[in-house]
Amino acid sequence: MQGKEKRRIGITTTVPIEIIYAAGAIPIDLNNIFISNVHRMGLIERAEIDGFPRNFCSWIKGLYSIALDSGIEEVIGVTQGDCSNTRVLMEVYQLRGIKTIPFAYPLDRDEGILRLQMERLINHLHTSWECAHDMKVKLDRIRAKVYRIDEMTWKENLITGFENHYYNISTSDMEGDIARFEEKVDRFLKESSERKMIEEDVRLGYIGVPPIVEDLYQFIEDNGGRVIYNEVQRQFSMPFKTDDLVEQYRLYTYPYDIFKRIEDIRKEIDSRKIDGLIHYIQSFCHRQIEDIIIRDKLDIPILTLECDIPSRLDARSKIRIESFIDMLKK
Repeated sequence: MQGKEKRRIGITTTVPIEIIYAAGAIPIDLNNIFISNVHRMGLIERAEIDGFPRNFCSWIKGLYSIALDSGIEEVIGVTQGDCSNTRVLMEVYQLRGIKTIPFAYPLDRDEGILRLQMERLINHLHTSWECAHDMKVKLDRIRAKVYRIDEMTWKENLITGFENHYYNISTSDMEGDIARFEEKVDRFLKESSERKMIEEDVRLGYIGVPPIVEDLYQFIEDNGGRVIYNEVQRQFSMPFKTDDLVEQYRLYTYPYDIFKRIEDIRKEIDSRKIDGLIHYIQSFCHRQIEDIIIRDKLDIPILTLECDIPSRLDARSKIRIESFIDMLKK
């Protein structure tokens, strides 16, 4: 007899997936399945047909349509600590018959409030702290392997910027299948360990939300640069040494204030010997304003790159990237 299909729960950004997996459900990062969908522009157009404004974040429009397109019946939306538009997105989900579960990261990293949020999620999904901690041990084994991929990127120069981006970002949901993702990581580690070292003229860091354009990393490498640090993607992999589940999500920098993120970025700039940063900002996103603080606090050349829709880099962006890399070469 065929087993009962597991409950699929969409997530709008990284949340404590240990709790979801512990409940016997499958987390689905809607960002990842949207951006990898070959019809992603059509998904944005569908959202606009349904009433989303043209001058609105393409990620939000994509999250709306991909949830409907994929038959997702419930979504955990991060109402504090991610996109300021998630709350209204959740209301539109409800309008379309999708159940929503709110989750909020406390701005001040308050341990008690974060624990309460995780407790509510545990109760909602009918699991326990013990099961969630057991799942953390299992997931941390895979995260350690992805951390190794990150080391091979900047220490051993064997991994491309896109590969680093891909494996780190996939840890947000472990691609919905823990065992299969771990096998994929193991195969990649074996294959990449046998490569020749990559040579580049300029070592770059990428900060900000993951890019919506598809050819950024390849274009950088075609022009003599290489991204050896993906800030937010690396944070998704939880590169922290702690046995405490709540503390793990307190150390996770992305949902909190920009100043802790800058401390983490500065540390990685020094250890990885980064020559310059690309600060990616998504059109119509409130995080664009963070560029003011980043430029004031980081003493390193920074290229601020703004993109809008899931396509290839436009001519203007290519010229700016080429010029930035050329400047760093000199």
